[in-house]
Parts: sequence; structure tokens; C-alpha cells
Amino acid sequence: MDKRRFEGKSVIITGGGGDIGLATAKYLAQEGARVALVDIQRLDEAREAVAHFGGPVYTYRCDVTDYLAVTEMVTSAVKDLGRIDLLFNNAGIQGEFAKVHTYPVEDFATVIQVNLIGAFHVLRAVSAHMVEHGGGAIVNTASMAGVAGPVNMAAYGASKAAIIGLTWTAAKDLAPYGVRVNAISPGFMGPGFMWDRQVDLQAAADSQYYDRDREVVARQMVGEVPMRRYGAIEEIPPTVAYLLSDESSYSTGINIKLSGGI
Repeated sequence: MDKRRFEGKSVIITGGGGDIGLATAKYLAQEGARVALVDIQRLDEAREAVAHFGGPVYTYRCDVTDYLAVTEMVTSAVKDLGRIDLLFNNAGIQGEFAKVHTYPVEDFATVIQVNLIGAFHVLRAVSAHMVEHGGGAIVNTASMAGVAGPVNMAAYGASKAAIIGLTWTAAKDLAPYGVRVNAISPGFMGPGFMWDRQVDLQAAADSQYYDRDREVVARQMVGEVPMRRYGAIEEIPPTVAYLLSDESSYSTGINIKLSGGI
């Protein structure tokens, strides 16, 4: 594989301080990309990790639920990078775990604001730049939760199902301008904070689908995966890189499901 296939390309990665965003940033930097990391936390350590690969790394503290802040971030990124060729639209939160009839109303709104409206804000602002400058490629982070209807996760499941729908529409709207839009749908990914949190909260949710013992819950969740293992974070970046690369120049509107072992 050509490790420099993104030489001269600039990429924005939202959720760049998180596990998936940072792993993808390091992968793209290793292949020559100039990287802009966007998050509200962990940016200093993320910058240091990506800078190890030698290319320029820029960081922007930005709340994606604030459209004005997003447009200001994009303006700054264009100034620093020259142009934006690629976008990994990845920022998101899990939210609470509760049955739908007891789900916290405020939390539902918060998850939708971050995962859907925030993703739209970034998509809107970056795609406008790409249309004006002759094209680009975008990958949205959806989830298997948006396909399968996860128990006790009404807000997260709804937000990720909406991302899949948004991806289809954006792919059709932007294709005439040379902008490709695809999505990935990771399944259970681990190890790490997000896996541990999901196991703990499913155990605490007291539903018929999972045991109340977290160790049993972990085995039950893995047992739902055909390959009987959760997916590794490191398995996501190559898929994102493929969709952002010229190798997938015919692909748009695709939702690649990464279901526990890919």
C-alpha cells in the first residue's frame, strides 16, 4: 500500500480527541495528510500524537452544536491549510441508557444536538467550501445502532439512523459538484472507555435483553457479533481512508457496516 496517498491533501477530523478520531488522524498523517483536529477536549495530547508522523497538525476547540463556531473553525482551517480536501465528520456522544418511556428528555435533545445537528453543521460548512473549490470527499460516522435499533439507547439510535439518511441525501445533492459523501457504521468497538461505559450502563438499565452483571453483559454483547469479538479501533481508519481516497472515486452514498470484526 502506498503510505503517502494523501500527500498534499488536507483533512478535518471532528471528534479528533477521541479514540476513533485520533486513530484515524494518525493513520492519515502517516499517509501524508495535513491534519486539522476538532474537539472540545484532549486536543493537546492528540496534536502531540499526530505530530509524531512529521506533517503539519492544527487543532481547533469547537462546539459543533454552535453553527457560528463551526463556520469560524472552517474559516480558520482554510486559512491554515489552504483548502479542505477531506472531512471525517466523526464527533458524537453516546448519551444515557434507559427504556424509551423513561428516557431523559433533556438528554435526548443533547444527543440529537451533538450527533445529528452538530454533524449537519460541519457537513454544511465544509461542503460549501468543497463545492466552491472543485470537490472533495466526506465520511460521516454513523453506527450499527442506526441500523439495528439498540435497546435502551433511543437518542443514540435515532441520531445515527438520521446520519445514514443525511448521508444519502448529501451524497445525491453534492455529487454534481464532485463531492463524495459516504458513511461508516461501527458495531461494538473496544477495548476502551466507550466499550466499558456501554457495558456498565446496559447492565444498570435492568432490561430483559441483558443481565445485571457487567461481566455477563460483556459476554452477551460479544455473543451478538457473528465473529464473536468486538471490533478494534485500529480497524476503522483503513476503511475511512479508503472512502476518502481516490481509490473509491466511484463510491458515494455508501454506508459501510463495521460489525464487530469488520
